[in-house]
Amino acid sequence: QVQLVESGGGLVQPGGSLRLSCAASGFIFSNYVMNWYRQAPGKERELVAGITTTGGNTNYAASVKGRFTISRDNAKSMLYLQMNILKLEDTAVYYCNAGMRHWGKGTLVTVSS
Repeated sequence: QVQLVESGGGLVQPGGSLRLSCAASGFIFSNYVMNWYRQAPGKERELVAGITTTGGNTNYAASVKGRFTISRDNAKSMLYLQMNILKLEDTAVYYCNAGMRHWGKGTLVTVSS
């Protein structure tokens, strides 16, 4: 049974940092391109960052480039998103995605003063 379980969300002030984690199971993690998506209230889900199977290449949405870092640990079947200099507009539910095929249930990030 495929599972993607996100954690690490919460309430943070503008300018703060959070690290999201995604624990994967039930599939060969190292075979999948992994992504983080987010969906803000009233908006469509959008791609935040992606990482290739070996971690050798990453891509980011323009709105988070330079502030967020995606990484993975294939030995532990874990995906991470380090989020720095958080802004109000980063408030959203963040989803872990495997190969555009499997989705987690999301973790809420709220940036507020």
